Amino acid sequence: VLPVFAPIIAGLDFGDHVAKAEVTYWFAILLAVNLQTSFLTPPFGFALFYMKAVAPPEIKIQQIYRGIIPFVLIQILAVILVMVFPELALWLPRTLLG
Repeated sequence: VLPVFAPIIAGLDFGDHVAKAEVTYWFAILLAVNLQTSFLTPPFGFALFYMKAVAPPEIKIQQIYRGIIPFVLIQILAVILVMVFPELALWLPRTLLG
């Protein structure tokens, strides 16, 4: 997905919010966190099926669905925070790449 959207994203201008050179990093980090959230949410929550496979037989899939709610909420909050404050995601690339 990133190779398709990278040229489009690189051409966007977010003003002072995100420097033009860092837009691709920011988008990739947002994409990764969104993908992680999708692994935990039904109907295609692959991580939920992995958990069901390793859970004891008395654990029902509904219990696993209810158990992931706090984690999904935390990940949604993280996506919102990274969208509003890109510095949270960009400090490491800025530090490593100068």
